[in-house]
Amino acid sequence: MVAGARRRAFRDGDRQIDTAHLLHTLLESDPRARAAFAGGPPQIARLLGYLAQRAIGYGVQWSGSVEDSGARRRMRPRDLRGIQGAQGGGRSGWSPAAVAAMGAATARARVRGALRAEGPDLLAALAGDPECRAVEVLRRAGVDTELLVAALDGEMRQQSTT
Repeated sequence: MVAGARRRAFRDGDRQIDTAHLLHTLLESDPRARAAFAGGPPQIARLLGYLAQRAIGYGVQWSGSVEDSGARRRMRPRDLRGIQGAQGGGRSGWSPAAVAAMGAATARARVRGALRAEGPDLLAALAGDPECRAVEVLRRAGVDTELLVAALDGEMRQQSTT
């Protein structure tokens, strides 16, 4: 996932991986994450359309700016352990909001008793940060982010009881 987001950021001419890069890579590579969307394939296609247009129109306002939704400041240091570049934030090649999303995904995985975060963990973390770029894209495509997080939380509870 990280390698795909890094390639996408480079292709887009961005200095940092941000939450929209993570969302784009997640939608392209994780069938479980795609399955979480109530709008099904049409909604996924709309999302991918917005994300693909990033370099040629939609999202141009983000060019050259650092994404910082403030979520990173709300993270516990233990949730950031093991995330390469977490301490550097904006200087590391990761936006502070992307670092926070990776930390939140890791924390979700720990709650499930898993060693590693999976696609649905990252999707819930992205959708749970109302000020990040990924949520801006999700909302523009008509996704109810609160409903999405609730559905992913329900899936997580279901997995932990089986």
